Amino acid sequence: MKLRDLSAEAERLASRRFTEIDRIAERNTAKVLSAFRAHRVSDAMFAGSSGYGYDDLGRETLEKVFADVFGAESALVRVQFVNGTHAIACALFAALAPGELMVSVTGKPYDTLLGVIGKSGSDWGSLAFYGIKYAEGRERVPDAKVAYIQRSRGYTERKALSVGEIGEMIRGIREVNPNAVIIVDNCYGEFTEEFEPTAVGADLCAGSLIKNPGGGLAPCGGYVVGRSELVNRAAERLSVPGIGGECGATLGQNKPLFQGLFSAPHVTAQALKTAVFASALFQLMGYKTSPDCDEPRYDIIQTIELGSAELVTRFCGGIQRGSPVDSFAAPEPWAMPGYDCDVIMAAGAFTQGASIELSADAPMREPYRVYIQGGLTYESGKLGII
Repeated sequence: MKLRDLSAEAERLASRRFTEIDRIAERNTAKVLSAFRAHRVSDAMFAGSSGYGYDDLGRETLEKVFADVFGAESALVRVQFVNGTHAIACALFAALAPGELMVSVTGKPYDTLLGVIGKSGSDWGSLAFYGIKYAEGRERVPDAKVAYIQRSRGYTERKALSVGEIGEMIRGIREVNPNAVIIVDNCYGEFTEEFEPTAVGADLCAGSLIKNPGGGLAPCGGYVVGRSELVNRAAERLSVPGIGGECGATLGQNKPLFQGLFSAPHVTAQALKTAVFASALFQLMGYKTSPDCDEPRYDIIQTIELGSAELVTRFCGGIQRGSPVDSFAAPEPWAMPGYDCDVIMAAGAFTQGASIELSADAPMREPYRVYIQGGLTYESGKLGII
């Protein structure tokens, strides 16, 4: 079958999921719009601040809007977070002290977080350096100060968790350890469903603004949402004790953060549609995909098992050529900081490393599975996949 015919059939198969994706996007847009109205967002809030950043009305209002949208008491939304791992680390340090135990109930965390918990071979700047203990598996939950849940799959075979599944996990954790602080790595999952993990009992959620919640417009940053006391501690980890979230210049970035959040439900839906199309197209070509094109989606990540390093490199090269920025570049595997093997990444993005824009990456190890995410518009995402 010719590629044109394959892509037409893939789109027909993918469209069966589109109605549900659009329904969720509309519900989430209504939720975001309601929060904007409730907190009287105005043009005056877009100016931002410099220096210490005291009394930044836009920053303070944006954090109230985020808290409402995520069903949380409080939020910390800052351009000073360098990535999602940084935000998650601040959330962990908000709840853990030396000698206390963190248990990852979803298994080994994502690669870049391993250095934070002292599992990368270097203790500098890690939880292990500060005397924090770490374990994997639910059997240690009764002893844990923090129970950590990773919503998305990372570089693993398991599927992303739904908010309902996270809620069931939280209820199970509370039964055996009612005092545990439950922290969710929410990266890639925001706005794929109608509710977020903080709405089903998570104490803290954290993630990156250059993924789903930035709507493709946030230039950098991250967020932590949840219980006010813990969010305040995360703010003190980001800055210093005694100042916490009271400082932090926004440097004219309030407007893209507000506008990105407003666009986030729609842009996330575009990324989901791109992922469903990719799954359908490569299933038709005989490749193993996860999720398949008919499955519900709980994050924006699509995997395709290609079987060889050569095909992974060629695939990423195709994604790069289908991108609006740096389409002429040729991705090559390299030793990225925080990973235990060479990684290849294709991302012709307006914002460097923005996973909400069409991108593909893969650890160069068996079974040579490539991870696709993003797509600011379904039309451009589909063309990039083709």
